Amino acid sequence: MTTDHSAITAAVTAALAAPARDFAIRDARLVDARGVRDHAWVVVRGDTIAAAGTTDEGFAAAAADVDDVVAAGGRTLTPGYVDIHAHGGWGTSFDDGAEGIATARACHMVHGTTRQVLSLITNPLDVMERNLRTVRAQMDLRPDILGAHLEGPFLALARKGAHDPDCLVDPVPEAVERLLAAADGALRQITIAPELPHGMEAIRTFAAAGVAPAIGHCDAGYEQACEAIDAGVTIMTHMFNAMNGIHHREPGPIPAVTADPRVTPELINDGFHVQDPVVRMAWGFAPHRLAFVTDAMAATDCPDGHYLLGALDVNVEDGHARLVSNGAIAGSTLLLEGAVARAVLELGLAPDEAVEAATLTPARALGLDRPNAVTGAPLGLVAPGYAADLLLTDPATWKVEQVWCAGRAMA
Repeated sequence: MTTDHSAITAAVTAALAAPARDFAIRDARLVDARGVRDHAWVVVRGDTIAAAGTTDEGFAAAAADVDDVVAAGGRTLTPGYVDIHAHGGWGTSFDDGAEGIATARACHMVHGTTRQVLSLITNPLDVMERNLRTVRAQMDLRPDILGAHLEGPFLALARKGAHDPDCLVDPVPEAVERLLAAADGALRQITIAPELPHGMEAIRTFAAAGVAPAIGHCDAGYEQACEAIDAGVTIMTHMFNAMNGIHHREPGPIPAVTADPRVTPELINDGFHVQDPVVRMAWGFAPHRLAFVTDAMAATDCPDGHYLLGALDVNVEDGHARLVSNGAIAGSTLLLEGAVARAVLELGLAPDEAVEAATLTPARALGLDRPNAVTGAPLGLVAPGYAADLLLTDPATWKVEQVWCAGRAMA
């Protein structure tokens, strides 16, 4: 059966533009970072959660005037997933203008990612400025976009991965200021190789501007990584990928990050970018600090075949994306729905910890776990005062079945 992506995209876009409506969910198995509770309920007023609990008496009082009540029937209720590093889906990238953003966001939305940072690939500086301005404009139109992540152009040539080497540059002050100006407050995070000549200076500048600097695509050693953290780094871009590994005499950046509670390491839990034994090891390195990300490119939720990552040709086989030119891994085709499901069902991780890695932890990495200027209400928990971003999933498969974003029904 062929999925009509255009129709779904139009429906999601229209739902986001419509007013939020009061509703309630009852008889659910609630799973969030605080644990697991059965016979749970939640009442939503507008775009925020008004009340939540587990007793029938509490529900009767809180939902007395609510007509729209969803019977969960024991399905799993979680906060909406938050992806802080993804590039696209359904054949389009977040670099492809407003239409491409709408399509790719619909792809991730119907699979449970209610809020997303739009990652923009390395391009000439003027193209990146244009793409930042597009994201800024879309943020004003829809609540599901948290802002932009620039993965480049300030990356190490030796660790470029699937980024165009001709577009990589040193983060000199002029380039930094151009990107900040184009973003106009929309830039949430930026990946930087701190060992570049102006790397540390750029980290300090971005941090001072309220942008989260992320260490990644780098050749930095342990000492440089520690210096970068002290300069303002608070995220590690897809830990283990495109960086020095751990060596017993040359520790590299990973031990610096996992030992420092100021930093949130991203992790691509698809079993390919980071294999399962290392995922389990990482879980012990940085408990309650790992943020699941997808690094999803245009081929996400699409058949195998030929795609583009920026201007670079990519071939996808068995769901794995690689550059045609040299075979380098070119992002993923992962959905956060899949990352959470495999964490619970294949790795045997506790459900509340798996959900935490896709909700509260990424929200906290960007300061969105508390009232803020981007989302208003905080993200990441099913609790009063939090944004009404909610999912109902199949408890056996963790497949997302119903989605609400900011109090609006999506699927």
